[in-house]
Amino acid sequence: MLFNSVEFIWGFLPFVIIIFGLSRYFFGIRVCIALLVLSSFFFYGWWKIEYVFLLSGSIVFNFYLAQYLCKARESYKKITLIVGIIVNLAVIGYYKYFNFFLDSINYTTGNKFEFHEIVLPLAISFFTFQQIAFLVDCRRGLASERKFLNYVLFVTFFPQLIAGPIVHHTEMMPQFKKPDTFRLSLNNLVLGLFIFSIGLFKKAVLADGVAPFANEIFKAAETGALIFIWDAWAGALSYALQIYFDFSGYSDMAIGLALVFGIKLPYNFNSPYKATNIIEFWRRWHMTLSRFMRDYLYIPLGGNQKGDGRRYINLMTTMLIGGFWHGAGWNFIIWGGLHGMFLALNALWLRVKGHWNALFQMGDTVVFKIFGLALTFICVVLSWVFFRAESFSGSSALFGAMFNFNGLTLESFYSLNTAGQKVFSSAIIQTNYFVVILLTMFFIVFCAPNSIRILEYAESLVGRSAIQSKIIFLGGIIYTIFMLSAITLGQESNEFLYFNF
Repeated sequence: MLFNSVEFIWGFLPFVIIIFGLSRYFFGIRVCIALLVLSSFFFYGWWKIEYVFLLSGSIVFNFYLAQYLCKARESYKKITLIVGIIVNLAVIGYYKYFNFFLDSINYTTGNKFEFHEIVLPLAISFFTFQQIAFLVDCRRGLASERKFLNYVLFVTFFPQLIAGPIVHHTEMMPQFKKPDTFRLSLNNLVLGLFIFSIGLFKKAVLADGVAPFANEIFKAAETGALIFIWDAWAGALSYALQIYFDFSGYSDMAIGLALVFGIKLPYNFNSPYKATNIIEFWRRWHMTLSRFMRDYLYIPLGGNQKGDGRRYINLMTTMLIGGFWHGAGWNFIIWGGLHGMFLALNALWLRVKGHWNALFQMGDTVVFKIFGLALTFICVVLSWVFFRAESFSGSSALFGAMFNFNGLTLESFYSLNTAGQKVFSSAIIQTNYFVVILLTMFFIVFCAPNSIRILEYAESLVGRSAIQSKIIFLGGIIYTIFMLSAITLGQESNEFLYFNF
């Protein structure tokens, strides 16, 4: 079930809200938690009912392993944790990476080993990594949870189950224990639906609106067509905007939905294209995944505590694993490797700048920040090419076209077409309509306030009783406008891009 689908917006969500409110009023918190758990399993099972058993088995295994970790003797804790991590990684490895390794072996050896097609379970990366983090913290003595129902909600809470944020136990468990958390209030309902509607607009109107342009270019690259430099950049920029608004929209919708039920999720998206360097970009893009990779990969590898050389190796290793986490393909590994290299170069630059600060006083000027923003954005867009392309040949073809390595000119366009060579030309991308769409989206990205600022401002206004009713009324109107726009302008309910990871 998709957040942007009619059955979710007009069926599942209103029903759950009504039942939740009645349960809290008549039966109390435990029934509310049980209701949210059942709703989350129904939400997940809507996609494939059989994978509910996989999710349930993962929860039961990790919960009772965590119980043992919390009370076992110190000599047994390390081996228990290792076993838990291996089991979790084995499950995710089978479903997500088995066919990749089999194809790689076949390509390398020339064999033709075959195995039945493995369907990737929805959200397996997210709920597995979230539970691995919980096990690690139990081993460190930083976490514990004796109530099974609370733990199940921690893992399955449907606003964040499918594509994050990857929540930490310290952010969720304390909320479950507060009596005021599971209370349906008018403020939370209006603010939550307001933020949800903003995310829905980003997804259904902006991300899905620009997706056809990106799909057209990348499909042409996969078929081997020659592409003009401006078409190549149009395709790359279109995808950069598509994934930005797609993931930003999902993050808004997740936070808004959770707020409706009185639960605050961590922010996961904070205008990453406004970053002036690649380190800042990863502090703004998929913030909870960056936190996970920092706390459970980069720091355990040694972080920056073992010299500069080791730091750069750790950055590269972390991002290569992060790339592989996103997908079982060499393009994802290249994408992760590029970001690892960018991070290492950024860290090296900061090191040099620190040593010779007198030579780099311009580092705090507006001009220098604009240059850093532009350079960071271009690096991110170039790396997105490998992230989006279906094959290495497709990404290489588009990447080459972006720098006109194919030497395609207007004069050669006609001669190649006459000779039978397939040359891509898009009538849509070369129109003023396309330019207006891109400029509008860039204005929103770089100039408009993001949803975090909007939510914080709205919460501060709601707290003022004198204007509270006016804000609630205004919020309801804005919510309706965004909702109707998203439903009427969005042509169909397309999956979120991060559902594939």
